[in-house]
Amino acid sequence: MTTRKPVFLVIGAGAGIGGHAAARFAAGGYHAVLARRSDEEGLAKLVSEIEEAGGSASGTLLNASEDGTIEELIERTERDIGPIDCALYNLGAQIGNRALHDTPHSTFELGWRLGTFGLFRLSHAMLPAMVERGKGSLLVTSATAAVRGNAGQHSHAAAMAGRRMLCQTLNAEFAPQGIHVAHVVVDGSVDAPDTLGKLLGDKFEAYKASKGEDGVIDPAALAETYWHLAQQPRNCWTHEIDARPFTDVAWWNDTPISAINRGKPGA
Repeated sequence: MTTRKPVFLVIGAGAGIGGHAAARFAAGGYHAVLARRSDEEGLAKLVSEIEEAGGSASGTLLNASEDGTIEELIERTERDIGPIDCALYNLGAQIGNRALHDTPHSTFELGWRLGTFGLFRLSHAMLPAMVERGKGSLLVTSATAAVRGNAGQHSHAAAMAGRRMLCQTLNAEFAPQGIHVAHVVVDGSVDAPDTLGKLLGDKFEAYKASKGEDGVIDPAALAETYWHLAQQPRNCWTHEIDARPFTDVAWWNDTPISAINRGKPGA
C-alpha cells in the first residue's frame, strides 16, 4: 500500500493521547499509522473511526520493548505506505508506585526500555531518512516525572528524565538539519481510558468528577497542541512545552506542604 499523503506515525496509539493525535493528523490530511502493544480490537476501532470520519489510517501491533520491532516498523512504513513526515513517541514508562526494595532490576530496566531506549531506537531508525529529505518532525509525549522525581517513581523518573535529555541532544544535532524535535510535558491527568482509566478502574469516573469541570486534560484538546507543533515554521520552533488543566499547580510549585501551597489555586 502506498499513499501520496504525508505519513503520521504514532507509537503508543491508545484511546487517549495517541488515538486522538492520530485522528487530528488524519483530519489534517495525513495518513495515520497507529502502533500499540496489545488490544487488536481497540486498535481496529481507532482506525475505523478515523476512516469513518473521512481520514486515512492503518494499524499494527508492536511490542516496542523487543529488539528490532521499532526498526522493522519504520522500514515497513517507509516502504509500503510512504515517507514518515511526523512521528509521535507516546509510550508511557510507568511501572507503578514502588519503593526501592520493591523495584527489581528487570522492572527498572523495563521503564528505561520504554521511556528512553525506545525513543533512541525510533530516532536512530527514522531520522536519517528525514535528514535526507530535509524535513520532518518528532513529537515526544512526556510527563511530570521528566522534571520532578517523587518517591516510588525510581524507574519512571529516571526513564522520563532520560527521555527529556535525549530530546535535547536530538534537537541540538538535528534542528540545524531541518528536523523539529518537540518534548511535551503532560503535567496533569489525562482522560485516557487505556491508561488512567485502567489504573483507577471503577474509580475513574469519580476521580474525574472530583477534579471538577475542565480539571482533567481532554486528549482531543491536547491533540491540537501536537498538530500546532508539527505545523510550526522553522523560524519559530517550540522545543519544549508543558500542558496542564487550569486548576492544577505547575510541577515546580506542586508540594504537599500546606504552608507553602497556602493561597494558591487548589491548595
